[in-house]
Amino acid sequence: MSQEQVVLVGMGTLVERLLKGQFICKTTDEDGWRALQSGAMREKVEAYLNQINRTLASAADGEVYFCGYLQLGENERKVISSQFKDICSALIPMVEWLVLVQEASGQDAPLTEGAAIRLTELQGRIEDTPAFREQLAKLSQYRLFGSTSTQVDNQIKLVFRRLVELGYLVRPNSEKQIYLATGKLDYLYEVIRFIDETEGLQLEAQAETASSQRELI
Repeated sequence: MSQEQVVLVGMGTLVERLLKGQFICKTTDEDGWRALQSGAMREKVEAYLNQINRTLASAADGEVYFCGYLQLGENERKVISSQFKDICSALIPMVEWLVLVQEASGQDAPLTEGAAIRLTELQGRIEDTPAFREQLAKLSQYRLFGSTSTQVDNQIKLVFRRLVELGYLVRPNSEKQIYLATGKLDYLYEVIRFIDETEGLQLEAQAETASSQRELI
């Protein structure tokens, strides 16, 4: 197979993943991510996507790539509006989960792409701390996760399984309870900053007070 054929095969795989709505980063697809670090590959992918009114977008200073619309017509605006509503409905439960993981893990900074979460260790810390158990119980009941269980084990495994389905986490080895954060989390942070700056929603503050707010409802 010639070098040109290799490039074309690689490009086809990348385009297919992008059109499926996947986020490509070093954690989810290192080979694809490295290919997109090449200006030549980005130009090829962009040229192809432009033919179908799509464009190659990036976040986190080029650490994660995804597909966007090149021009917005009525149909495209409807799709984007629907996607934006989905993101907004997930923001509070996602922020609450991020806060819980950060606090329970004793980390100074929130999760970013490539960070590892050892589920067994995290579960142990949550089970040993009543406040963390309450946080998990409440956030796991959001529609995004939909847990009806009262057991920490069931709640946390459902949440993590759902986050894998949504593309925020990957589990490289099915035999190990170790998860890696993907670049989609970094994209989410940019969405949160954008909304906070334009709408003044103060999502992090909302997440921290959500528990007391729900108790008053």
